[in-house]
Amino acid sequence: MKPIFTAFAFLAFTFFTAQNVQSQTFPKMDASPMDLAMARSDRNTPPIARVIYSRPQKKGREIFGELVPYGKVWRTGANEATELTVYETLQLNGTLLEPGTYTIYTIPEEDNWTVIINKNTNVWGTMYNKENDVVRLETPTRNAAAPAESLSMVFRPETNGSTLMIGWDKTYVEIPFKKVN
Repeated sequence: MKPIFTAFAFLAFTFFTAQNVQSQTFPKMDASPMDLAMARSDRNTPPIARVIYSRPQKKGREIFGELVPYGKVWRTGANEATELTVYETLQLNGTLLEPGTYTIYTIPEEDNWTVIINKNTNVWGTMYNKENDVVRLETPTRNAAAPAESLSMVFRPETNGSTLMIGWDKTYVEIPFKKVN
């Protein structure tokens, strides 16, 4: 009887140990992790805006014109569409953006991008509705000093606002937000 009990104890131990190990594993991690960029005049001041976006990777692919087609609305990242939160009234291309949350879409072209600030929020991908556009801005593309493996966004402080820089691979654009006094 002892060998049967020992075999049963071993099987029970193995089963419960395997269950415990399985419960501690994480689901597959996102290939395009989420990131956040904050716009501040300096470190000791409240933010004026922030962007939350997912960072797809180049992985040897041709980015603009292939992975991100020219002439089509892009969510400006991966997964959920890129989210812009404005904490104080800002001006973009002559239009006032009131405090609140918006979505940033872009339409990349080889020499310029159309940047779209849209009222539709919490959307996956390019669930885009032009009727919800708040403002559009045409901005020239620029050549980056070095290629970026991941889509990157950063705010550059300005005297009267902040410029959002969006770059990936060898290309970047600048979106100037002005403070309203």
